[in-house]
Amino acid sequence: MELNLHNKVALVIASSQGLGKAIAMQLVKEGANVMLTSRDAEKLAIVQKELETLNKGRVSYCPADITKVEDIKSLVRKTNDVFGKIDILINNAGGPPVGSFESFSDKDWQNAFELNLLSYIRIIRGVLPDLKEAGGRIVNIASSSVKQPIPGLILSNTFRLGIVGLAKTLAEELAPYNILVNTVSPGRIATERVAHLDKMNAERLGVSKEQIKERTQNTIPLKRYGTPEEFANVIVFLVSDASTYVTGSSILVDGGMIKSI
Repeated sequence: MELNLHNKVALVIASSQGLGKAIAMQLVKEGANVMLTSRDAEKLAIVQKELETLNKGRVSYCPADITKVEDIKSLVRKTNDVFGKIDILINNAGGPPVGSFESFSDKDWQNAFELNLLSYIRIIRGVLPDLKEAGGRIVNIASSSVKQPIPGLILSNTFRLGIVGLAKTLAEELAPYNILVNTVSPGRIATERVAHLDKMNAERLGVSKEQIKERTQNTIPLKRYGTPEEFANVIVFLVSDASTYVTGSSILVDGGMIKSI
């Protein structure tokens, strides 16, 4: 199977750690050129050096706060300045705070909207001129909550569903330009975010984090958390030339955890 990602240019959002970093690494291994971004310039510099040791695709970085319009414009502009084009967009963002409906103010809701939905809209708008020229790929990272709401994550449950609606609509609107748009949702992948959620649940229930992890793993048919690399491999397939007829889809990478059809 030929992925043909050599010299393709990918903009990977929130890529200084976790799923974003794993996706960037797998893309570089396949010869893609990658623009890294997050708010933490120090972490980005470290990840850039790490990926450059692979001696595959080129890597650059641009610090940005994706809740700010001007930062997004600067990010897209720098990607074009460094690589000359954008072929692939991986939309990604950290999860909003944990809490119940009554624990959040209007400001909390606004912040979650701007980070977890409006940022995706703005970044897509920014890269669209490049993608419309020669076709391309957009993958929006969401959460398994798009299929089954997660207790205590009402902000995420709400805005991640908006991502699915956005992607499904854009898949039809952008099909004439040969732009494929999909949503990929992680279940329990072993990242810092999931470790934090396990810790919060452990504190709430008065048990150890290890007990929470064991309980959760027992709800997953594969009986384990996924690795960031396993998640990233699905993304790499979707943005490659091996995938040319998948668009508008919402794909779970969850080890079978979600039982709904």
